[in-house]
Amino acid sequence: MSEVLLQASDLHKRFGDLEVLKGVDLKIHKSEVVTLIGPSGSGKSTLLRCLNLLEIPNEGELVWNGEPLPYNRMTPAEICKHRARTGMVFQHFNLFPHRRVIENVMEGPLTVLGEARGEAETTAHQLLDRVGLADKAKAWPSELSGGQQQRVAIARALAMNPNVLLLDEVTSALDVELIAGVNDLLAELAREGMTMVVVTHDLSFARRVSHRVCFMDEGRIVERGPKDEVIENPQAERAREFMAALTS
Repeated sequence: MSEVLLQASDLHKRFGDLEVLKGVDLKIHKSEVVTLIGPSGSGKSTLLRCLNLLEIPNEGELVWNGEPLPYNRMTPAEICKHRARTGMVFQHFNLFPHRRVIENVMEGPLTVLGEARGEAETTAHQLLDRVGLADKAKAWPSELSGGQQQRVAIARALAMNPNVLLLDEVTSALDVELIAGVNDLLAELAREGMTMVVVTHDLSFARRVSHRVCFMDEGRIVERGPKDEVIENPQAERAREFMAALTS
């Protein structure tokens, strides 16, 4: 197994009196795809947001590439730097509606990484070509289908040259016929060695791209292991119930 890129140990997150993460341990190795599955409200998205520091944990340790992340003492600039290397793609795209597609992809490299406009624009065109949208560079987000908008969102995340992609139910808001294109793109990235943590209910996609699967329930990872073991033969009763419901 390759070296650990990102690690969470005994991670807790509370919102008021509601404890959403209850001591989560997770290691993400370089070039590994880890899929998080489980019922709604089990803490999957909150875990992603804590890994990205969009949410600050209440307790526990985060380690990046062997170095502890002192998240309670990090400056806004340090948090922004961490977010840049942990690219987040959301369920609802979150594109800037008042900026054209090419400008959406260029925004992060220009404002966060300080790239020259020419360099950022060249990279943005290359990435749009990569995701099959070279001809949509000058379009507005409202002119695109949901699947196209999600591919722009992935291109925008890749423009930051992240070390890991965090993907939160990126196909759940799409029509069925649009899902395949996004899944094909993510599978291609996985084959090329992109490290990814994927929250999904799509078991066929989890089987296709994952190295490991973690099943979450009520704020904890209750089962983890190779994808075939967890999906096909889960040991925890709650995981068996969930898999049976998804495949029925």
